[in-house]
Amino acid sequence: MKQILNQLFEHKRLSAKQAKEVLVNISKEVYNPAQIAAFISVYLMRSISVEELSGFRSALLDLCIPIDLDERKTIDVCGTGGDGKNTFNISTTTAFVVAGAGYQVAKHGNYGVSSICGSSNVLESLGVRFSNDEGKLKKQLDEAGICFFHAPLFHPALKSVGPIRKQLGVKTFFNLLGPLVNPARPTHQLVGVFNLKVARLYQYLHEATSSNYTIIHAIDGYDEISLTGDAKLITQKEELLIKPDYFGFKKHEQSAIFGGDTIEEAGKIFINILDNKGRQAQTNAVVANASMAIKTFKPNQSIADCVGEAQESIQSGRAKQAFTSLVSLSA
Repeated sequence: MKQILNQLFEHKRLSAKQAKEVLVNISKEVYNPAQIAAFISVYLMRSISVEELSGFRSALLDLCIPIDLDERKTIDVCGTGGDGKNTFNISTTTAFVVAGAGYQVAKHGNYGVSSICGSSNVLESLGVRFSNDEGKLKKQLDEAGICFFHAPLFHPALKSVGPIRKQLGVKTFFNLLGPLVNPARPTHQLVGVFNLKVARLYQYLHEATSSNYTIIHAIDGYDEISLTGDAKLITQKEELLIKPDYFGFKKHEQSAIFGGDTIEEAGKIFINILDNKGRQAQTNAVVANASMAIKTFKPNQSIADCVGEAQESIQSGRAKQAFTSLVSLSA
């Protein structure tokens, strides 16, 4: 590690091979916590390269517990986190709306590190029990339309990193890896990022895969479509700068999508939206993100029709049914 750290301290980049080797060594507990913290800290002070991110991603996919979904067409709906906005769990709620609309969602998530409440926090508080049993996850996917991959159950290689990330309490390059290392390697992905540099990194990485992707970033700093201003969309086919009226909605204030101060408050917002009792701004933000997930499956469908599918998922109760089914099937 000393050689690697000196290389980084001299403002030199790692090759993809070197980056992969470091994470493999971390998984083998070759390094002590101080060395790992120093390594992570380098990337708090400078941006990560495509080669470095590619190497880290390759290591974690090789080391993870893989899940084979037998060529099911699935989508992961998640963000990098680390935007510091403390919104409610927009991507998690979105996942159930997409499932309720009839698409299979293989969601990857974790406990909050730089936020109060991550997807795992809110789902666990509401009765979802996590598993890495492939048969159980397939059953959830087929019957509820959604399964959830709690990251620590699939990435034992990062066991020694978790406490260090928690102690640091800020976003690290591991935030960037979360959406890239889904153990089921879904065929489609809607991913939100916290800045435009990261959006470009993701674009370069996704161009080298066979997945269908939509990368989103709200220009005012959110890692999802927030409807608080303009947003950047990047797909295989196009790049767009869109306003809230792209979805037929009005712009709203940032305070309208605040996530609360506790996991319990976050859970209440989540359930209210699925019950079609959420505040308009909250529901609209979820519908906007869900419509982009649907459009990732159906790129030639109009956004208005995608919005309609997402709204119908909530209004019909199918989004809530996806959630209650998952709770039951996870017991």
